[in-house]
Amino acid sequence: MRIALISASRVPSRTANSIEVMKVCQAFVDLGHEIHLWLPGPEPKMVWADLKELYGIREPFPISWLTSFEVFRRYDFSLRAVLKARAWDPSLFYVWPLQAAAIASSLGLPTALEVHDRPQGRLGPILFRRFLEGRGAARVLPITEAMREWLSDAYQVDLEPPFALVAPMGVDLAQYHNLPDPEKSRDKLDLTQGFTAGYAGHLYAGRGIDLLMDLAWRNPDVHFLWAGGEPEAVEFWRSRLQKAGLQNVQLLGFVPNERLPLVQAACDVLLMPYEPKISVSSGGDTAQFASPMKQFEYLASGRAILASDLPVFREVLNEENAVLLPPNDVAAWDQALNQLMAEGSRRNTLGERAGKDAAQYDWRDRAIRLLDGLEKSDAA
Repeated sequence: MRIALISASRVPSRTANSIEVMKVCQAFVDLGHEIHLWLPGPEPKMVWADLKELYGIREPFPISWLTSFEVFRRYDFSLRAVLKARAWDPSLFYVWPLQAAAIASSLGLPTALEVHDRPQGRLGPILFRRFLEGRGAARVLPITEAMREWLSDAYQVDLEPPFALVAPMGVDLAQYHNLPDPEKSRDKLDLTQGFTAGYAGHLYAGRGIDLLMDLAWRNPDVHFLWAGGEPEAVEFWRSRLQKAGLQNVQLLGFVPNERLPLVQAACDVLLMPYEPKISVSSGGDTAQFASPMKQFEYLASGRAILASDLPVFREVLNEENAVLLPPNDVAAWDQALNQLMAEGSRRNTLGERAGKDAAQYDWRDRAIRLLDGLEKSDAA
């Protein structure tokens, strides 16, 4: 297939939505599809080797950056991107912005829309309905079952397969193949040896960073490894840790996706202490519908996972592949961490099951499933 992808994400950037866009593109390329990606902004002065390290991608693919003015709130970009992509004559439009989905579908262009959150503002619902009512609406892809149910109820529309498919985030399993054990991974990275509890991700509000700090204070003999965060956030938390006299937390800052698996493998336990309200780079609260990439990366790492027991996480996590705990309950998290420290066999059992469960979330397999049926119409 010839697939035109349109995203409002900034590339290059460190945001999760930017990483996801590039992983989706890589998956389509891996499957032999011909793709072209359209993005807003000026073309960056980066070579593919830089993008490869930043995003953990393997093969170059065509990207076009289009000028966009903030005052138009991506409407100008979406219109230009759809028209540019139409001239390329694709078999399918795979899009993230509602504006692009509404335009492409209204023009009768076969369009698959990936939905990460509720349509926002006054125009969001109008654009979503315009997409659904357009002749080109080929598939809607909510990232969680909770998102699919909400859209179906809110818009009184039948969102069932094959038109609607739940499309959780994924993981590049090839990056996690044959990872060393925690001790060897720490040696490779020149990290402190000893029992290590790790967190990988941004340091936004709602990610449970205060809880991580409390755990470090309660467990001075445990080494805590934090990977991720923008420089300002890293310095803020480094200052707080220093003022609290905590010396058992190591902040790595942002880790390029290509190197992230080894960092995660260096941990004996991986932590996902999301709070009931989760902020993202664009603002807002996604706790009801979130599908964070770290939960799939954690699974693929084959390590024991401690995670907040949010309803949406139970679409992926359960008592057999993770320890699910009340958000913000430091005492419960502390008890669970110490139990896993004392019970190596349980850590291993959880990690082995996590690794097995990760197999169903490979980006490549995800792409196969999401395109199923759409290739048939292309071949016809």
